[in-house]
Amino acid sequence: MDGSSAGTAPGSPSGGTESSTPWDDGLIARRVNETTAGEQTAIVEPRVSVSPHAVTPLAYDGPLRSRLDALRELVGLSRTRLDHRTLSEAGRVLDEAAARRRLSGQHTVVAIAGATGSGKSQLFNALAGVTISETGVRRPTTASPLACSWSDGAAGLIDRLGIPPRLRRRPAQNAAADGQLRGLVLVDLPDHDSAAVQHREQVDRVLGLVDAVIWVVDPEKYADAVLHERYLRPMAGHAEIMFVVLNQIDRLPGEATDQVLDDLRRLLDEDGIALGEHGEPGAVVLALSALTGEGVGDLREALGQFVAERGAAARRIAADVDSAGLRLRPVYAASRRTGLSEEARDEFSARLADAIGATAAGEAAERAWLRHANRACGTPWLRLWRWYQDRGESTTGRLSPRVQADEEATARQRVEQAVRTVAEQASAGLPTPWAQAVREAAVRGAQGLPEALDDLGARAGLPPGRPPRPGWWPAAVLVQASMTILQVVGGLWLAAQIIGVTAPNLGVPVLLMVAGIIGGPLVEWGCRMAARGPARRYGQEAERRLREAAAGCGRARVLDPVAAELLRYREVREQYGRVMGVGSPAR
Repeated sequence: MDGSSAGTAPGSPSGGTESSTPWDDGLIARRVNETTAGEQTAIVEPRVSVSPHAVTPLAYDGPLRSRLDALRELVGLSRTRLDHRTLSEAGRVLDEAAARRRLSGQHTVVAIAGATGSGKSQLFNALAGVTISETGVRRPTTASPLACSWSDGAAGLIDRLGIPPRLRRRPAQNAAADGQLRGLVLVDLPDHDSAAVQHREQVDRVLGLVDAVIWVVDPEKYADAVLHERYLRPMAGHAEIMFVVLNQIDRLPGEATDQVLDDLRRLLDEDGIALGEHGEPGAVVLALSALTGEGVGDLREALGQFVAERGAAARRIAADVDSAGLRLRPVYAASRRTGLSEEARDEFSARLADAIGATAAGEAAERAWLRHANRACGTPWLRLWRWYQDRGESTTGRLSPRVQADEEATARQRVEQAVRTVAEQASAGLPTPWAQAVREAAVRGAQGLPEALDDLGARAGLPPGRPPRPGWWPAAVLVQASMTILQVVGGLWLAAQIIGVTAPNLGVPVLLMVAGIIGGPLVEWGCRMAARGPARRYGQEAERRLREAAAGCGRARVLDPVAAELLRYREVREQYGRVMGVGSPAR
C-alpha cells in the first residue's frame, strides 16, 4: 500500500494523493515571513511521489498480535450480548491498530499538547530549530494542528491526522539534529483548554491517533484540574509514551524549579502515572525553558532515543488495548466462580419430578401391585367384598397427577419456581449482560415445560394393563383355591349328614372346613408379606421412570440452553484473559 495514501483522514485536502506541485505554505507561514524578517523561516516540504517500496509498514510483535486477535474475537462473540456503545471503544482500538499497521513503521508521531500560554508552540519551534508555529500574546494562537517531519515517508501518517498539506513543514537544515530525530513527526496541537470548542475537539481527535504525546505545563497551571482529570488521569496507562515537560523555568527563582518539579511528580503519581526515572517504564518528566533553550537539549536527546527505538506505535496500541480491556472488565469479570453444580442440577430435576407427582405415582403403583396381589391370592369372600369397595378405582395404579384444576395450578407454580431457582443459581456472580442472557435462556425453556412434562410423564408411566405378577402367584392361587375347595367339600359333607344322605361323622367335614377357613387367610397373609418386596420395587421403578422423564425434559428445555450460555461466557472470558495478557481464568 502506498504510504502517502493509507489512512487518509476525512476532510484532508490532499485526499491522500501527492503531486509534484509544491505545497502552499498558507497563512501561518506568510505571517511568520512578515514578522520574522531576517530570521530562519519554516521550510515547506515539497509534495513528491513516494514509492510504495519506500515505506516500511509497522509490524506488531507476537504478543501484541495475539492480544489484538483475541480482542477481535471477543468483540465478535459479544455482539449478540452487549450493546454497540459498550463495544465501541474496543472496535475503535481495533480499527486504529489496523490503520496504523498499514502505515510507516519507521516514523514516530509525537504530539505537543498543553494549555493556553504554556509555551508549547515555542517548544515546537525550538525542537524544529525554525519558526513554524505562530507565537504571541493573542489567544488562542494555534488554531489547527501543525506537522513537522524530520524524514520522508510520513505523508500517510500525517494524512491520517487530517492535517492538510499547507500545514506541513520541515525542520531547519541541521545535520546533527536531523540525524538525532530522524523518523520523528512532531505535531503542534491547539490549546486543550481553548475557548473554541472545535479546537478542543481537534485536540481530542489527534491525541487518539498519535504514537506519543508531550504534555507542556507551566509553573502557574501545572496543577490545573482540567489537565489532570480530563487527560492525564484517563491516560495513566499510556505513561510509557508520555513526556511531561515543565516549561518556562526561566521565570522561577533559585530552587523553585526543583520544588515545582517535585510537586508535579507528586501530582502525576496521584494520577496513577508511572514515572520512568530510574530506568523503569514510565513517563519522562523534564524541566526546560523553550525561550532560553535551557533543557531543550535534554528533551531532544530523550526524544531521539525514544524515536530510535521504533516501538512507540506498538506501545501506544498495547496501552489502548489495556485501556479498552479495563473498560470492558465489568461486563466480563465474574465476581465469583460461575456455573451450575451437580447438586443444583439434581435439585432442579427433583423439583420437576415433584411437580409431576413422581413420588405419589410410585406410591400409587405400589398400592396397585399390592391390591392385585390381594385380589389374586385372597379368599373368594374377601375378594368379593374388596371388589365391591374398589370397583371405582383403577387396577393399574396409573393416577393422573393433575386431575383437579388446583393441583394443575400448583404443579405449574412448582415448575416456574424450579426454573427461577436454577436460573438464579446459574447466573449468580456473572456480569449483568451474561446473567441476563442466562435468565432469558431459562425463561424461554420454561415456556411449555409443564405441558411437556405431562406428556412425557404419561408416556413414561406404568405400562398399560395390570401390574406384572411374579412366578409364585399361580401356586399361591392354586393353594388358595384348594383351601376354598376344602371349605366347600366340608360344608357339603356336613349338609349331607344333616339331611341324612350320609352317615353321621362330624370330625372329618369339620376338620376340612376348619382347614379351609384357617388356611385361606393364612395363604393370603403369606402372599401379602411376599408381595411387599416386589410391590415396592414396582413402585420405585415407576417413580424412577417419571423422574428420568422429568429430568430429561428439564435438561433439554432449560439446563442445556443455560449451559450453552455459560459456555459462551467462558469462551469470552478466556478471550478477555488473552486480551489482558493473562492465562485462561479459572472456571
